[in-house]
Amino acid sequence: MVSATKHKMTREEKKVIFASSLGTVFEWYDFYLYGTLAAVIGKQFFTGATPAAQFIFSLLAFAAGFAVRPFGAIIFGRLGDLAGRKYTFLITIILMGASTVLIGFLPNYSTIGIMAPILLITLRLIQGLALGGEYGGAATYVGEHAPKGRRGEYTSWIQITATLGLFLAILVILACRLGLRDHSVEPAHMDDAFNSWGWRIPFLVSALLLAISVWIRLELNESPVFVKMKKENKGSKTPLKDSFTKWPNLKLVILALFGLTMGQAVIWYGGQFYALLFLTQTVRVDPITANLLVALALLLATPFFIFFGWLSDRIGRKWIILTGCLIAAVIYFPTFKALTHFANPALEQAVATSPVVIKSDPANCSSQFDPTGGVKFTSSCDTATSFLAKRGVPYTKQDGEAGSGAVVLIAGKEIPSYDQTDANAKELGAKFTADLGGALNEAQYPLTADPNAINYPMVLLLLWILVMLVAMVYGPIAALLIDMFPMKIRYTSMSLPYHIGNGWFGGFLPFIVFSIVVATGDVYSGLWYPVIIALITLVIGALFIREGKEE
Repeated sequence: MVSATKHKMTREEKKVIFASSLGTVFEWYDFYLYGTLAAVIGKQFFTGATPAAQFIFSLLAFAAGFAVRPFGAIIFGRLGDLAGRKYTFLITIILMGASTVLIGFLPNYSTIGIMAPILLITLRLIQGLALGGEYGGAATYVGEHAPKGRRGEYTSWIQITATLGLFLAILVILACRLGLRDHSVEPAHMDDAFNSWGWRIPFLVSALLLAISVWIRLELNESPVFVKMKKENKGSKTPLKDSFTKWPNLKLVILALFGLTMGQAVIWYGGQFYALLFLTQTVRVDPITANLLVALALLLATPFFIFFGWLSDRIGRKWIILTGCLIAAVIYFPTFKALTHFANPALEQAVATSPVVIKSDPANCSSQFDPTGGVKFTSSCDTATSFLAKRGVPYTKQDGEAGSGAVVLIAGKEIPSYDQTDANAKELGAKFTADLGGALNEAQYPLTADPNAINYPMVLLLLWILVMLVAMVYGPIAALLIDMFPMKIRYTSMSLPYHIGNGWFGGFLPFIVFSIVVATGDVYSGLWYPVIIALITLVIGALFIREGKEE
């Protein structure tokens, strides 16, 4: 690596970092509002589905924004290499902010029917396109302002923006939840106002953040490196062709994806976003408590994004990232199991002493995955798995005889499920709900985590460890990607592998993990996805990735 210089950060450089980072924080805030509120939004826009399917559909809509990020990277990356960094990410932030505000105004499913999820997913797609062009522009812009030997440190400020954006989203949602919570009613209905209409407020707040972001970015000048390149006529007139049809550069794009960003992405989303979903949806921790714990862990770990960026200027970037992948692969299973132990020990005890088994003809069970939302999961097996998923109860499946209906086995009791298409489904449903609910209560399966039984310091420590791994893989990666690619096609070349890795492998993580959990009943089985991806990146990165050179 280049030796870090003793250059003192100038006022102009501080302005560049502050303006680029602040605008990107707001853009990530917009993007992660939806994911943080996935469970609430699922009930608003996918009303006709089962509880488990509602959450899967909401995560799928969340993932839709990630699916188009690589296309945004291509569109805006090309524009950024041709027209400049500054104006390109001005366009992206306007698209992002406007889409977010409009989500706050969208009518729900009960008001306009199928058009509600269609419009919601459309706005998510626009957000994904915008974000696909945002990150590469901001990272390249800051990296090209950095003095020699300080690129890791300077760009690490851009790297903290995703975490700070999630942190800001959590804080705003918490403020709205607490402000609208009604303590005069039963606990189950305390958040009715927020769940009904209050969830819209954080989206509408984006109008103010959008205005601030645009104003700040209008004050910036174009990247001096880009201006110099244009004056000397050294820029690329065909950045897409130069990036993806010439093997030397295409090889770097492929290696950057599989040897860096793919693993970095699953650790980012696993350690921050999925950890929050796991606490609220699986371990059944109160959403306010879970959000506070995750927010505090993010706050405590944020300085380490800068530290690992700074460290990468001195010892190299590659092995910091790959070490994070290795540690994550080793500790993910024990860490998430420890979260259950310290956040909801009653659930852990109930699973150990009274495991739940669903015995059914395998043909009677589905994964409850339907992107169109048009399929009704009504079989006796699907009825049982949906009930248990909603209750947060792990289960295993046991093959029954061909043609047999599902039976739930718990603590020596056999509770037959029912098919929702039966003529007397209403009566059968009431009996099944009462019988299974009673059996779970007798087996001491908790409806929610007991606040008095949560070991808060240990839960916070575990969450902090997960975010520290995020800092290791994410802090140095922008600088390494910038170093890898030639200046004239840098925006285009680095944006695509970054957004395929983060948009597809990372963005789909909550949806893939939760779908695996619903299909298997094992709340930890979905963790195989990030573990395997991280290990693949570790091997490819170790063998083929080389430290880049600053240009």
